[in-house]
Amino acid sequence: MFLGIDLGTSGVKCILMDDAQSVIGEASSRPLEVSRHRPGWSEQDPELWWEAVSETLDSLAAGHPAAMAAVEGIGLSGQMYGATVLDARDQPLRPAILWNDTRSGAECDELMAGVPDLVARVGRRPTPGVTASKILWLRRHEPETYRQIRKVLLPKDYVRLRLSGEKSTDLADASGTMWVDLAARNWSDRMLEASGLNRTHMPQLVEGTEVSGRLRRELAARWGMHRRPVIAGGGGDNACGACGTGVIEDGDGTVSLGTSGVLFVANDSPRPAGDFAIETLCHAVPGRWHQMSVLLSATSCLTWLGARLKREPGELARALGEAPLPATGLIFVPFLDGCWSPRSDASVRGGFYGLAHQHDDLAMAQAVMQGVAFALRECADAFRSGGSELRRLLAIGGGSRSRPWLAMIATSLGVELDVPRTGALGAAFGAARLGMIAASGAAPGTVLRRPALREAIGPEPAHADGYAQAYDRWRTVAALC
Repeated sequence: MFLGIDLGTSGVKCILMDDAQSVIGEASSRPLEVSRHRPGWSEQDPELWWEAVSETLDSLAAGHPAAMAAVEGIGLSGQMYGATVLDARDQPLRPAILWNDTRSGAECDELMAGVPDLVARVGRRPTPGVTASKILWLRRHEPETYRQIRKVLLPKDYVRLRLSGEKSTDLADASGTMWVDLAARNWSDRMLEASGLNRTHMPQLVEGTEVSGRLRRELAARWGMHRRPVIAGGGGDNACGACGTGVIEDGDGTVSLGTSGVLFVANDSPRPAGDFAIETLCHAVPGRWHQMSVLLSATSCLTWLGARLKREPGELARALGEAPLPATGLIFVPFLDGCWSPRSDASVRGGFYGLAHQHDDLAMAQAVMQGVAFALRECADAFRSGGSELRRLLAIGGGSRSRPWLAMIATSLGVELDVPRTGALGAAFGAARLGMIAASGAAPGTVLRRPALREAIGPEPAHADGYAQAYDRWRTVAALC
C-alpha cells in the first residue's frame, strides 16, 4: 500500500493506493484559512497544515485500518513557492507567505538587478510568487525575523519535517524558489547570495523519486502502520499531477481546464523561458524538466458568463452540442483575473469585442470558450519559441467534458488531445506513485504510466484556416486590453 498526501492552499487530500494503483481510500480535510491582512497579502499558519494532514490520516486509519497498516511508501505533493521560515529550534518564525502573495514586486526588480544572467541560471524572470522575492521582502520589511532565519522550507516540506524529522525538499518544488541551477539540478550559490542566504539555510535536495526519510516511529504507531514507511521526495502540485497522468517524456503534456487553465509540457533538457513569463522547472523524475504556463481564468470565464445570463455554465456548454464548431468572429479575451503567462500583467483585464444584435447566449458562450483556447495557443507558441515540442496532450479538468471546447483547443494548437477514461489523476495520486517508486526501487517509467483513454480529439482541418485568422484578430485585441 502507498499513501499520497497533497497539501493544497484550501485543504489537504490524502489517498491510499494499492500495488495495482487502484485508489482504495481517500480523505479530505476541512478548509484551510488564508489570512489577507493587507491588499496583495496571502499567508497561512504552518500549524494548520499539520493539523489538516493529521486529520486526514486519522480518518484514513479509522476507515481503512488494514490498508493503512500495510503502507510501505508515502509521497508528498503541495502548493508551491510558499516561504516557511524556521528558527534554530525548527519553529516557524511567522506565518508562511504563500504562492499567490503579490507584495514583493520591488524585490523582483532587485533580484534582476543583482543577477543580470538570472534567466540563464534559473530559467525565467522572477515574479512576486517565487520564494526568493519573499525572503528579500522579509530582509527589507521584517529585519528582526530575517536575522533569525535558520532554514527556509516550502509548505509540503514543513509537513515532511513533522512527519519524519528530516529537512529535505525535492528538485521539482525547489526549482520554483529561484535558488536552483536548472542545468546542474543543485542549489545555486549565486542566487542564494542574492537573497542573503547560503546552503546552510536550505534543506537537503533529493529527486522526487528518492527516499527523503522515514515516518517517525510514534506516528507509524498512531496510524496503525506495521512498519515505518519511507517518504519520497515528492514534488510540487503540478509536477505530481503530471506524474499522476504519466506525463514524463519529452513533448508529452497536459491541458488542464479547471477554474484556471494550465498548459504543462515535459522536457528532456532545461528550456529557459527568455522574455516570456513561463515557468521552467525540474520535473519530479530524474533527468526531466518541464515548462508550465498558467491561465488564471478558464472555466471560471464560463461560470462568470453563466452568472450574467442566469444560466448554469454546464448547460451553456452542453447547448453547443457535440460537433466541432467553426471559428466565431466574436472575440473574448479571458483575462478576468489578469494575466500571468506568457505575458506577466496583473492589471490587464478581459472582455468581449465585436458584440452585435445577433449574438445570443450561445454565441457568447462559444466566444468565451474560443477565447480560452486562444489564450492557451499564446502559451503554446511561447513554449515552441524556446524549442519545446508539443507532441500529444492529455486533456484533464472539468472543462474537458466539452468535446467542442477540446476541438477548439486541438485546432488552435495543432495538437491531438487525449481524453482519459478516469478522473482519478490528481496530485495526490501522483504523489502516491512517487511513494511507490521510492519504496520499491522500480523504474519511474514502469510506474508512471499514462491512463487508459476514452477518446482522442484531433484538429479539424476544415476549420484550421478560420481559427488561424480568428487567432490573429484575437491577438490584436488582447494586446490592447
